[in-house]
Amino acid sequence: MPSAQDPFYVVKAEIQGSIDKLQSTLHQWEYTSDAEERVHLTKEVLAGCESIEWQVDELDKAIAVASRDPSWYGIDEMELESRRKWTSSARTQVGTVKKAVEAGKGSSSTSHASANGMHRELMRLPNSHQNDTSRQYAAHDNDDFIQSESDRQMLLIKKQDEELDELTVSVQRIGGVGLTIHEELLGQERIIDDLGAEMESTSNRLDFVQKKVAMVMKKAGAKGQIMMILGLLALFVFLFILVFFT
Repeated sequence: MPSAQDPFYVVKAEIQGSIDKLQSTLHQWEYTSDAEERVHLTKEVLAGCESIEWQVDELDKAIAVASRDPSWYGIDEMELESRRKWTSSARTQVGTVKKAVEAGKGSSSTSHASANGMHRELMRLPNSHQNDTSRQYAAHDNDDFIQSESDRQMLLIKKQDEELDELTVSVQRIGGVGLTIHEELLGQERIIDDLGAEMESTSNRLDFVQKKVAMVMKKAGAKGQIMMILGLLALFVFLFILVFFT
């Protein structure tokens, strides 16, 4: 869809403004009774017609250039046809005004009748300016809608990016906690292994001591066992007195 800032539409708006002004001048020319003013308005209308015809010719040349490679200018055949129709309509409007003024150079009554007829014919022409203005407004509305949708999509993408960044931070934090737990488990596993090794070593030493004691008690007999018990009792009493009474 062509942009409202397309040079064609800029020139078109200027030409349509000139045509509207030309129609207003024609209306003054139709109802003036002053001969001098009528001559002045006739010259003004004819000069305006020539100027507008020249501008329309230049616009037709630009359309012809664009028609050689429409895709380069971002337009299609439908748009080119619409532009050709508008220039044709503009040329018809200017030609009608020009005929009305040239016919008015005859008698006054004839000129008034001819001018009125031409004016009615001019009024029956399609109002391309309004249609084009509506199309421009529609294009502008569509551009605004596309822009708003684009802005909404950009905001949505930005929000999703922020959520993904937060999710990434959370995953990294959870990963760090997982690594810490893993390291702690490895440390506890090493401690358990060391404790198991120490318990096994202590169990072996205890078994060795028990075997030695059993061998000594077996060799000493019952009398030796009693003497050993008395000796240990005496040692306990000595240590008790030493700790609590000194």
